[in-house]
Amino acid sequence: MRSFKNPGGWMKGAQALALAVAVCFSLGATDAGSRFNDLGHRLMCTCGCAQLLGECNHVGCTESGRERGELSDGISSGKNDKEILASFSAKYGATVLAAPTTKGFDLVAWVAPFAVFAAALLGTILLIRRWIASPAGKAQATKFADSANQDPETKALREKIRRETGSDGGF
Repeated sequence: MRSFKNPGGWMKGAQALALAVAVCFSLGATDAGSRFNDLGHRLMCTCGCAQLLGECNHVGCTESGRERGELSDGISSGKNDKEILASFSAKYGATVLAAPTTKGFDLVAWVAPFAVFAAALLGTILLIRRWIASPAGKAQATKFADSANQDPETKALREKIRRETGSDGGF
């Protein structure tokens, strides 16, 4: 049976595994076809069909063929991904990008959903705390406390009602 006292061996094995996974995922990353596919899914078709450029398949699309040609020309001319996306954005406007950038005002599109969720959560917590602290909430708590300190005659009557109706009757 092996001893697990040598953590260095485990660390080296984990590093080798991570390296192997990284190499496997990066094998096709520089291939022109995979770049075309990746960039085609990061751009929108400008014909108004609201589809990604790489998936625009409606009959009679006048834009997707031309845009795919421009994308292919950009890849074959040696431009990097940022340059290609910037040239499409400059030519067709920011709406050609499938996702907003993370700079300037576009950053709001990434931050706003989390901010709205946090504000809603905070509002819910404050509302519940206010309900608990309200006079109605205190009266409800007093009602439950008083029901525990009732005389035996009232308790017996309530128990009889529960037995006969099969419910607590809201008491």
